[in-house]
Amino acid sequence: MKRAFRVLFSFLLVLASLGVFISNKLMFMKKKDDDEIFNREKDAGHLVPDEYDALPKREVSLPSSFGYPLKAVLVEPHETNRYIIIAHGVTQSKTNSVKYMNLFLNRGFNAVIYDHRRHGESGGKTTSYGYYEKFDLKSVVDWLRQEKGPELLLGIHGESMGAATLLLYAGMIEDGADFYVADCPFSDFSEQLAYRIKEEVKVLPPKLLLPVADLFVRIRDKYSLSAVSPIAVIENIKNPILFIHSRKDDFILPSMTEALFEQKKGPKKLFMAENGLHAQSYSENREHYEKVLDEFLEEYVYDEDDGTGTASPPSDA
Repeated sequence: MKRAFRVLFSFLLVLASLGVFISNKLMFMKKKDDDEIFNREKDAGHLVPDEYDALPKREVSLPSSFGYPLKAVLVEPHETNRYIIIAHGVTQSKTNSVKYMNLFLNRGFNAVIYDHRRHGESGGKTTSYGYYEKFDLKSVVDWLRQEKGPELLLGIHGESMGAATLLLYAGMIEDGADFYVADCPFSDFSEQLAYRIKEEVKVLPPKLLLPVADLFVRIRDKYSLSAVSPIAVIENIKNPILFIHSRKDDFILPSMTEALFEQKKGPKKLFMAENGLHAQSYSENREHYEKVLDEFLEEYVYDEDDGTGTASPPSDA
């Protein structure tokens, strides 16, 4: 009896240690250094410091519904009601969003770039891969509409976790933008996590680790991994989505975006980039990326002219 108790106690101790370890990895994923992101984007030509510094902009701190500040930059070089919000990926910061911001600035949009919770300068203790982040995105949308009025032509662009976040926001909270660009999202976080466990851990099967991870995330961060599933809510999104993924992405498989595209009803477009790994579709296919974006905007966004005169691209775009 004592031996059986010791065995059970040892098993539970190992299970608890494993649960704490995995949930720590998820909730507190190591972020990239801000200087590393800045230098990488500068060296790639995505961020030219003098040009960025010269843009008319202001830094803002807006409240999350969970009580921490969200740090954002409002960039407004144009007299227009067209705005784009950019949501970065996990481990990144709003500096990573500058390249996408520039894409839209060149097309006559103003922009908001912001740091997700626990990233960059924003508050928040944990990363939740879109679960809490979708509410923060709503806070950014609400703030922008309060600042600029309701008559906005509004888009949201997201990369990786940022793309999953915008899909969860639009599918679970409100279809609150006129269009979306989802660049390399995962379709289901449990499925994504199972794939990463299989690729990186190898010695322990996902079927063993996923229930443990889910249990400890539920206890410690108050949500279930199964609640982070863009594909479960994609049918709720009526407004147009441009889906983008690199065929060579081996971190989040391109089949996830293909599945999301198939499940989405109504206006949509798919761009499978030939070159680049994860989150490199723009960097490695710049001309094609811009061409597809222009086609998407022409087909689904600029045609939605509401009489304000802002739905046609500017002459210098």
